Amino acid sequence: REAAALQALSGGRFELGIGAGHARPEYESIGLPFEPAATRVARLGESVSLIKRLFAGEPVTARGDHYTISAHHLYPRPPVRPPILIGGNARSLLRLAAREADIVGFTGLGRTLADGQRHEPAGFAAARVAERLALVREAAGERFAALELNALVQLVTVTDDRTATAEAIAKGVPPLTPGDVLDSPFLLVGTAEEMADDLRARRERFGLSYFSFFAPALDAAARVIALLR
Repeated sequence: REAAALQALSGGRFELGIGAGHARPEYESIGLPFEPAATRVARLGESVSLIKRLFAGEPVTARGDHYTISAHHLYPRPPVRPPILIGGNARSLLRLAAREADIVGFTGLGRTLADGQRHEPAGFAAARVAERLALVREAAGERFAALELNALVQLVTVTDDRTATAEAIAKGVPPLTPGDVLDSPFLLVGTAEEMADDLRARRERFGLSYFSFFAPALDAAARVIALLR
């Protein structure tokens, strides 16, 4: 219902971005159990099915492993279902996104570290991105051409010396090399002009046409967007 209200209030500009959840501290802070990844992905798949049925306008009755609803209606019902973005890096999640989402989001994040919040950069390197893209292409089948591909940019560093900066970043996130840092869709390093060139190259190489940024990077991203226009 919150998504439906936002879709109506925004005049159809809302996108519903969802994932399986990855950070144990976030669960613990609101008193929810942090189940294994397989359970979280299965629950996400069940929720996506229900969301689509509710936005179709039908009364929905369902009893699944994770959700039970009885003759439930969506209100307010907007004229158009918002696009659904499913993001993550796990193979099972990306297969689900390939089958069900309108937008597939790639994060590049690997195994969760001991603090429950940070991750290994297992999917940052260009070769790993290509592997995940191939997985999505295979799982999506004929619908792949209609998918929008998104990358969540994890770090933006504005600098006039991108080579030295890439070397410094690589030292902090092994096993990435400086070349991996400069080629990764999840990292942007350099001047605004260099970043704009990198985003164009990543669109051509990987088909990524939609990039998301964290709030601290928005000022830098705005300068890049102006160049891309």
